[in-house]
Amino acid sequence: AWSIQENSSTYCPLVILRPPLGHSFHLDSMEQPPARRMNVALQCLCSGQQLLGQMCLLHSSGGQQPWDQDWYLLDTLCTGSCLDAEKVVYWVQMLVASAWLLLPQSYYFHLTVLPSSKSCSWQLSSTSGLHYRIEMALAVQECSSG
Repeated sequence: AWSIQENSSTYCPLVILRPPLGHSFHLDSMEQPPARRMNVALQCLCSGQQLLGQMCLLHSSGGQQPWDQDWYLLDTLCTGSCLDAEKVVYWVQMLVASAWLLLPQSYYFHLTVLPSSKSCSWQLSSTSGLHYRIEMALAVQECSSG
């Protein structure tokens, strides 16, 4: 969605998050709305992994978590076995702010992270006085069996 005013515009994209390979998202059926939580679970990928002579994450290393990028992300974005919305928002905001500095547009626009625990929000400000607000809504698509 777009909203355009005199010296400012707001852009509101929806971003669907996907679990890392070997993981799935499942809605906690024990919780009642609106406090539903998204569980992160390991998935067995042994049939594909065995072709490479490896076990999947669920069945390898005696149940211990390997220290790779996927586990780091889960440890960073989850509380227990559930996605933590505030952690996800903070991580995305910092990731975008870090990446912004590498773009040529960062020379012309200043990016400010706006405080929010429910959605990712930034403001781009130009030296000419134009302001662009980005409010990114994050969503998770529950995995289906099959």
